[in-house]
Amino acid sequence: MRRFFPWTLVFVVALSSCAKLGLGDKPAKKEPVGPFGPTGIPPQLRSKNADSGTPVVAGGNVPGKPPALNITPEEDIVYTNPDDPDAAIPELSTLLSSAKRGPWEDSETIAKLRSVREGKPLLIWFTDSASSPMCKALTQELFSTNDFGNWASEKLVRLRIDATVKISDPDLDLGSSEDRRVTVNNYNAALKKRYKVMGYPSLVLLSPSGEVIGRYRGYKRGEADFLWGQMKHAEAVSAESYKGWRAGLEKKGYREWQDRKERKIFAKLTSYSKGSLTFIEPDGTRSRTREETLSDKDRAWIAEQKKLRNLQ
Repeated sequence: MRRFFPWTLVFVVALSSCAKLGLGDKPAKKEPVGPFGPTGIPPQLRSKNADSGTPVVAGGNVPGKPPALNITPEEDIVYTNPDDPDAAIPELSTLLSSAKRGPWEDSETIAKLRSVREGKPLLIWFTDSASSPMCKALTQELFSTNDFGNWASEKLVRLRIDATVKISDPDLDLGSSEDRRVTVNNYNAALKKRYKVMGYPSLVLLSPSGEVIGRYRGYKRGEADFLWGQMKHAEAVSAESYKGWRAGLEKKGYREWQDRKERKIFAKLTSYSKGSLTFIEPDGTRSRTREETLSDKDRAWIAEQKKLRNLQ
């Protein structure tokens, strides 16, 4: 029979009680408007034309209002088998290995999953590598540089949607390859419509919640530093919003977990039984794993919690 840790609920209740008592609360201070206006962008970095992009502050361009992430309440999760909700929970290692980890992803599903798990904004690049000279210029002057690549690997999750679809799967015959090409083309067209992309190149920067925090249309040679400056600003806005969101979830029992391969997940431990753990992520994704697959730090944390509660 599986045993559940009562201490997860106790830990959350204790933190909630502290919050109600107002421990550490300070009067809210009104943030002064910076010398460069609400966007915080110096004049020399501001857009020179209407197609250069429109970075905005988090919360739908309302100062001080962080974006609301779509967190699925546990009571709203629909299980495949209501009589045994744990029956079809996938292994954590399977979920963590599903991401290709770029530099540029080609699946929106995987890219968004990475964005939420890693707490990084998602940069979507709509390009036409075969026909657009400005797409090639953007690649040469910015995206292919080591400086941008190193920064983006640390700060962003990147997704490329190319209008030129090439299917190079040796396991597919000619007819199947053409069917897949049509399917990908239709999917890319749907993404263009969703993000209101009118031409190439177009860039959209999303917070981990899916909110648009930057939109950049077109490119001119020599403007790589200007465009990069706009993306840095939007990334900083997203990072500040993410800190507040994450801190709120940590008070509810969420924490960062890491496996032996140093892959990370931000999740809440919902059950523990004989070395088997079940997690739930903020978006409602559930997974399970064995204690021995976790990092030494996580295993030490589990041992400490068991000791505090006189559990073996």
